[in-house]
Amino acid sequence: MAKMKITAAEMVAAGRARIEEIETRDLIAMVDDPDVVIVDIRDPRERQRGHIPGSFHAPRGMIEFWVDPDSPYFKPIFGEDKKFVFHCASGWRSAITVATLQDMGFDAAHLKEGFSTWAEQGGPVEIPTPK
Repeated sequence: MAKMKITAAEMVAAGRARIEEIETRDLIAMVDDPDVVIVDIRDPRERQRGHIPGSFHAPRGMIEFWVDPDSPYFKPIFGEDKKFVFHCASGWRSAITVATLQDMGFDAAHLKEGFSTWAEQGGPVEIPTPK
């Protein structure tokens, strides 16, 4: 296999160097703030194991289309005047996502460590009931 021009880890590092990263304890303090929207970009199987109560689920593959008001897939929640904090499991996907959104002109932050440390740091977790 040919060497990559840029690795996924390098993309994450480049994204993290230019985006707002929020520590887990700080987002836990914001969880009930009506002016903050927590956006979970993990896939549905990950979310079934638990998610942040009140978080908005937006699969990673649709983010750019859902935040773009000119897209036929635009979701009105992304047009609200709120602080958007994206998260994945470990902070890698959300770092790349937020960097991409900033390139588009959409202001957002991400949860630095992702959902991986959320519960152990005292964050509330909702477990969906099986269907």
